[in-house]
Amino acid sequence: MSSIPATPRRLRWRSLVLLALLLAPLLWPVHYLAERYYREVLIEQNRQTLDLYVANLLGTLRRYEVLPQILGDLPGLRAALQAPEDPAVLDNANRLLARVKSQTGADVIYLMNPRGLTLAASNWDKPDSFVAGNFAFRPYFREALAGRLGRFFGLGTTSGKRGYYFAYPVREGEQNIGALVVKVDLDHTETLWGNTPEQLLVTDTNGVVILTSRPDWRFHASRPLDRVEQAAIAANQPYPTQAPPALNLDPDAWLTQSRALEETGWTVSILAPRVLLDRPVRSAVAVGAAALLALLLLLGLLILRRRHYLERIALDARAKAELEQRVAERTHDLELLNSRLKQEVLEREQAQQELVRAQDELVQAGKLSALGTMSASISHELNQPLAAIRSYAENASTLLDHQRNDDARANLKLISELTERMASIIAHLRAFARRDQHAPERVALQPALDDALALLAKRRRAMDVELIRDLPDATLWVQAGETRLRQVLGNLLGNALDALSDRAPPRRIWLSVQQQDQHLELLLRDNGAGFSAESLARAREPFFTTKTSAQGLGLGLAICDSLIRALDGELLLANHPSGGALITLRLRLASPGVNLQPSEDPSP
Repeated sequence: MSSIPATPRRLRWRSLVLLALLLAPLLWPVHYLAERYYREVLIEQNRQTLDLYVANLLGTLRRYEVLPQILGDLPGLRAALQAPEDPAVLDNANRLLARVKSQTGADVIYLMNPRGLTLAASNWDKPDSFVAGNFAFRPYFREALAGRLGRFFGLGTTSGKRGYYFAYPVREGEQNIGALVVKVDLDHTETLWGNTPEQLLVTDTNGVVILTSRPDWRFHASRPLDRVEQAAIAANQPYPTQAPPALNLDPDAWLTQSRALEETGWTVSILAPRVLLDRPVRSAVAVGAAALLALLLLLGLLILRRRHYLERIALDARAKAELEQRVAERTHDLELLNSRLKQEVLEREQAQQELVRAQDELVQAGKLSALGTMSASISHELNQPLAAIRSYAENASTLLDHQRNDDARANLKLISELTERMASIIAHLRAFARRDQHAPERVALQPALDDALALLAKRRRAMDVELIRDLPDATLWVQAGETRLRQVLGNLLGNALDALSDRAPPRRIWLSVQQQDQHLELLLRDNGAGFSAESLARAREPFFTTKTSAQGLGLGLAICDSLIRALDGELLLANHPSGGALITLRLRLASPGVNLQPSEDPSP
């Protein structure tokens, strides 16, 4: 028996405390990486938001930028500048501007003479009408009289509303005879921002907040103003006060992203509160601390498991000696059992060899059975073409005796076609025996039926069988195979003639069709004796027949049923209420047209 291994030195709990102190500094890189990641995510989100807002703001301004230049060419407005004392002309100009304002969505559109006096305005009928107001002090008016497009943002002195102004001169030849001004309301651009932690800030060239999502920041200076800027504010009066108060923002409390607009000189900024970054960073650090604590707890659990493991080693050593004794006892028993198993294996190998020989004999017997079935099938299917060939050959001999060479050649041609058909039937039966599959093709029903009737015409006339056809004149197209369909029709018609051979005249065969949804049913009825109960139950079995061995092999209906099922059709057998057999051949309908698919028949 092997000796029990010595118990290793056990770890103490103070080792876990020391390990925790060593792993705690790992939280600092977790904090750094988390802050870097979430900062990049927040910056990217705010950048996309900033791009969307800037695109919307510029789109709003550019929509009205060319409007003053276009409206300045209207005859009604030019007439107001040329006849400012005519009330009818001014009224027409006022109504024209009101209509344009309603159509374009501008806030106010007004017309000024060279002295800055407003002659007509879209709000002429409102309490805050611009008519008779003088805005010559506005920079956009000075720019327009200088022949340039004037731009200006400011608080309306009459309406008290913020707006962005576009002004363009109205020219008469080379002379500027007035200015047309369009005021754009920008209040709605603030409402687009919504209620989000991030704040919007748009400052003009003076650094004064003109648009913001925080109303208490509006018209506050984001930086100190110099004397030139203060003088421009006093002259242009863009704000409600000439001394905008300072906007005191803690730069450490906000993450700021800005975008300068060259067209207006504005700066659009998004201010994200620092808490949006600190909150996920703290969460990430907390997760890291939790993971560290879980690691320490796992180590403590491993220490406990190690103690239990050492205790079990001692128990296992004692149990090992007992196990070795039991193994020695069982080994002897297994050796005896092994010898018996070897004897049984030899006996089973001999039985397996005998089974293989028996299987080979069964396979050979199956091959011989299949060969016999195929030979019987070929013999059964070739009877009708051979009978037709014999008839045509006898007719040809008679025709030659009467010097009717052309008719004899026609019979010989028919004999040649029948031999080709026999080759096709043989090839098809070989494929049927191998279980080959052929895709259905589009086949015309009436020509196939006429061909089958032609093969049996002599026999039908000899038996004086009346054929009653109830088929439409239009060609019926079904999904089948050319050779398979004619083979099936020939077998069914031949069976009908066989059923009438023992009946006294009159002998009749009815042919009719019915259409149901996507299927066509060919009904073949005779006035013979019909099917017996045993015949209905076993008619589809190979080699089952009610005829003598000289009349048939019992393969016709079995072959027909297999061929129709391969074409996704159905062969139904029944007795007609008025007497006689009723066979229903159900096939899928095909779209009308010429069959352009290759025939299923192999080349001769």
